[in-house]
Amino acid sequence: MTSSLLLSATTFIYGLAGFIYIFAWVFRKASFGSAATWTSVIGLAANTGGIGLRWVESYQMGFGHAPLSNLYESLVFFAWTIIGIYLYVERRYGNRVIGAFSAPLAFLTMAYASLSPNISDRIQPLIPALKSNWLIAHVITCFIGYGAFAVAFGVSIMYIIKAGRPEQEGGLIGRFPSTSVLDELTHQLVMFGFLFLSVGIITGAVWANSAWGRYWGWDPKETWSLITWFIYAALLHARMMRGWRGRRIAYLTLLGFAAVLFTYFGVNLLPGLHSYQSMS
Repeated sequence: MTSSLLLSATTFIYGLAGFIYIFAWVFRKASFGSAATWTSVIGLAANTGGIGLRWVESYQMGFGHAPLSNLYESLVFFAWTIIGIYLYVERRYGNRVIGAFSAPLAFLTMAYASLSPNISDRIQPLIPALKSNWLIAHVITCFIGYGAFAVAFGVSIMYIIKAGRPEQEGGLIGRFPSTSVLDELTHQLVMFGFLFLSVGIITGAVWANSAWGRYWGWDPKETWSLITWFIYAALLHARMMRGWRGRRIAYLTLLGFAAVLFTYFGVNLLPGLHSYQSMS
């Protein structure tokens, strides 16, 4: 399929972007930083085109559904949100070093989707429970939240590295944004992701009620989504009400993203309505 070829190419474009970002950071080459940005933009365009083509191909095959219904398609969209949110952050803060910690996440996501022998890229008809417009709203909002949490994860790693070293003008760490900027950026990304995760959980509950006649069933993915929500809610509460800053927030952000990954991948090993193994 044309879409699969384009999305496979996107994997390598993101990989190239990540490599160039790291090269530009290590060797302090502004021209390479600009090249990394344009490579990321090309990758985002290819990713968008691949999603659109896959949607068209599903109609040509007689299925006609948004490409958001299985593990492969969700990974493709996850990579799209990561690179899209990162590019906004780069434009907003004017610092390309963050790309060395964000673009590789998009590459790894696409690499897992495209290269894993256990993931099929075939377009398949939807099972009856997935034939709902709530599918689009639920998946899009959840993965925009996940994408923001992924970039926040990269920024938090930068904060921990930077905070562990004395301030310096030169060297690799000296090219990071200041710890205050990294701390505030982490907070903004977590707030943004938390908002979309909350909407994703709400739309998922409405969808569950229309599909299965109940808003909440304590399915493993539902349970872990709620756990993830509570971790990020605790983070925001600790910052706004307790005044937490710096390392403690950074470590909570890492814990939150670990919960995101388990919610996304780990629960697929457990039986449940949300298992991609049963939905693919």
